[in-house]
Amino acid sequence: MKSITRHTGTITDLKRLGHSVNGNPRFQFVVDGYTVVTAPDSSLGYTIQNYENKRVSVTIGTHYGKTTLNTITGA
Repeated sequence: MKSITRHTGTITDLKRLGHSVNGNPRFQFVVDGYTVVTAPDSSLGYTIQNYENKRVSVTIGTHYGKTTLNTITGA
């Protein structure tokens, strides 16, 4: 993952995407004005729903040309 940056904001517009090749969930959401996706086969796909409409601190980066979630913690 390249160009990792830290942002703080509220998780909004959480949408479930198709599953990965291995059947793990994927999500898309908006935080601090950035549209972000969870990485394929990442455990963050299972926990992101717990943060919907909550204030969080995230690190995001570019992975294969998409803005991708790297870490998430409650703020």
